[in-house]
Amino acid sequence: MSDLLESEEHPQDVMVDRPHGRVVAMDSARYVDETNHGRDVVVPASYIGVLPARLMAPHRPKAVIGHDGGIGKDGAGIQGLYYLEALGIPAAAAAGDSAELGNGKDLYESGVISRVNILAESCGVEAGQSVVEAAELLLENEPQNAAPGTKIRREIVETSKTGRNVVITDSIIFAKPEDRGRNVLVTAGHTGTSGAAFLLEFRPWGFICSDGGGGKNSSGTAGLAIVDKHGLAGASVSAQTAAIGDAYSTYYDGVIVACNEHARRRGVTEGMKAKEAARLLLQDDVT
Repeated sequence: MSDLLESEEHPQDVMVDRPHGRVVAMDSARYVDETNHGRDVVVPASYIGVLPARLMAPHRPKAVIGHDGGIGKDGAGIQGLYYLEALGIPAAAAAGDSAELGNGKDLYESGVISRVNILAESCGVEAGQSVVEAAELLLENEPQNAAPGTKIRREIVETSKTGRNVVITDSIIFAKPEDRGRNVLVTAGHTGTSGAAFLLEFRPWGFICSDGGGGKNSSGTAGLAIVDKHGLAGASVSAQTAAIGDAYSTYYDGVIVACNEHARRRGVTEGMKAKEAARLLLQDDVT
């Protein structure tokens, strides 16, 4: 079988050809090969799970755009995004209903981006873009940091009249000195006892984290009561509504499942969208 795989043809369609690289569409991740090494944005119409990522990774293309396969159970259709991220390769997926599986040209011409890894994001790729636009960005830009390790995302999304900000960042450990007593941090770690220790170390004006799926003995939200005793207002979103580890998902998708008394004094309640809760946390406590 291995001899057959090595001898098979690798049909590829060059969609964009420039001196510094190309955009190449193909019907299968299996057709990525050594000719794509380092310079090509490849657009294979396979789902971008771990297996296709393993097939492509040895050839080290400049970037990859695949099909999300409907994302599917356990997110299997897009797990290769993060496999490739760990190897320093920007990657994105097109929505399953926007492009045909097994048709590279259709993926390139009709696909709409649904998911990205952090390296593709740093090149300017985001959900809702056409694959044509995303491929252009990946061809013309380099990720800010492709080395293994933690990539820090941080963005101010709202500022109150009092000068307090809502800041989204993936973990409380990425808090900065200017957050102390001033900013509301929307992060994506759990709100357990260890999370509480970090929250008390940085002491933002308020926070929203994940409930970590709840956990045994509701351990994923145990930190809410701990920090409440120290006057720190906070809430947790359900991990069923927002991706743990992704603060952007926490902010834009999350639904509050638990909050402490200081957060309630600012109007936060269970069932509220995280974005609304973050705005309320900018306020002072109402007694």
